[in-house]
Amino acid sequence: MVPHLTTALTGPILALERRFLEFSAPIEQWFRGQWQEHMPPFYASCDLRNAGFKLAPVDTNLFPGGFNNLNPAFLPLCVHAAMSAVEKFCPSACKLLLIPENHTRNTFYLQNLAQLALILSQTGLEVRIGSLSPDVTQPVRIELPYGHSLLLEPLVRHGKRLGLADFNPCAVLFNNDLSGGLPPLLQGLEEQTLLPPLHAGWFTRRKSRHFAAYARLAQEFGDLLDIDPWRIAPCFSSCQQLDFQARQGEEALAEQVDALLTRVRKKYREYGIHETPYAVVKADAGTYGMGVMTVHDAREVIGLNRRQRNKMSVIKEGVSVSDVIIQEGVHTFETVREAVAEPVIYMIDRYVVGGFYRVHTTRGKDENLNAPGMGFEPLAFETGCNTPDCRDNPDAPPNRFYAYGVVGRLACLAAALELEQTAPGQEGAPFQTTTQTRATAVAEPV
Repeated sequence: MVPHLTTALTGPILALERRFLEFSAPIEQWFRGQWQEHMPPFYASCDLRNAGFKLAPVDTNLFPGGFNNLNPAFLPLCVHAAMSAVEKFCPSACKLLLIPENHTRNTFYLQNLAQLALILSQTGLEVRIGSLSPDVTQPVRIELPYGHSLLLEPLVRHGKRLGLADFNPCAVLFNNDLSGGLPPLLQGLEEQTLLPPLHAGWFTRRKSRHFAAYARLAQEFGDLLDIDPWRIAPCFSSCQQLDFQARQGEEALAEQVDALLTRVRKKYREYGIHETPYAVVKADAGTYGMGVMTVHDAREVIGLNRRQRNKMSVIKEGVSVSDVIIQEGVHTFETVREAVAEPVIYMIDRYVVGGFYRVHTTRGKDENLNAPGMGFEPLAFETGCNTPDCRDNPDAPPNRFYAYGVVGRLACLAAALELEQTAPGQEGAPFQTTTQTRATAVAEPV
C-alpha cells in the first residue's frame, strides 16, 4: 500500500520531478563522480519536506535511529549497502561493536537497535552491543516484542582500543549521537575504525555548517539541471552566543529572522506562491526535535514567556543552547490518512535503502513533526528511491520517491563534505564556539 500523497494533485512540483527524470542519467553520473572524491558517511537519514513548489531537506542525522520503521522487504538492500560500507571503511573487519543511545526503556529505539544489529550480522560480522550507560555494569538482557531480545554489555577500555570483557572488535559503530559530549572512555582511541568518526557527534557538529555545505552542492546541482537551487535548498542563517533565560541576544535573533523571512517573501513573490512564509529556529546542535520554535514574524522571538524560554534553553542530555540556526520553513503538503506527514529517507554508504513517513495528527503543515505524539508509517515506500520509471508519469510513486532519493543523497553528500571540513587537523576544526558575550549573527545565503 502506497499512502495517498496530496502533492500528487498539485502541479508545480511535477515540473521539478519531471526535471529529475529527464536528467536521471546526468544526475547519476554526477553522483558517481562526487562519491569518487568524497567518502560517504557509514549511514545517515534525512528529513524532507515537500511543499509542492519546493522539495528540500530540513535535517540530516548521522546516527539514524529508525531502522525498525523501514519496509522489511528492504532488508536485502540494507545488507548489500552495509557490506559495501564495511568493505570501504574496514575491509578486514570480522567483529563489530555497536554502541547505542542510553534509551534502555525506549522499546521503539531498542527495536531499531535490534534491526541494525541484524543488518550488520548478515554482512558476516560478529556484532555485540556495548553500552555507555553508567547503569550497565554487567550484561543486561532486554526482552523485545515478538520474542526478540537484546544483550547490552558494559564497555571495557583496552589501552587505545574499546571493547567488551571478552570481545576485541575491529570496528566500532556509534548509534549514539554524543550530544552530552565526548566521555573519557572514548578519548584517545587510535587502533580501531570508528564509524562515524567521533567528530560527527553533536558535541562538535553544527547544523549551520551542514546546510552551508548543502547550499554549495545545491548551487552546483542546480546548474547541472538548470533550476533555481532554492527549489531544493532552504534559506538559513545562524545566531550565536544567545542566552534564552537571560533574554540575551533577542534583538540579534529577531534581525536574523526578519532578514530570512524577507528573502523568502521575495522568492514567494517571484514564483507566485500564496502560502505564508515562516522560519524555524533550532538549536544548532542536537536532535529529537528539541530546542525548536516556529515563527511567522520576527517579533515572536522577542519577550518569550517562561515556557518558551525553557523549551529553547536546553536540549538532549541537558545541554544548554547558545547557538541556533534560523531555517526557512518548508511546508509539507503530504498526508497519510488525513494526518500531516513528511518523508524520511535512509541511506547506508551512498545507497538509498528505504524510507518511511513521520506522521503527526495534531500538527499543521507549517509545524515541526518531530515531536511527542508523532507516529511512523513503515510501509510507506513499496519501491526503492533509486529506480525511476521514465515511461511513467512524474508523480507515479517510483518517480516521486526517486526525487526524494535524489535530495536525500544530496544531503548525505553534504554530510560527507561537512565531516571532511571538520576532521581533526583541518583548519578551524573541530568546531570552536567564540567567547563573545554579545550575540552574533552569521548569514549564509543560498
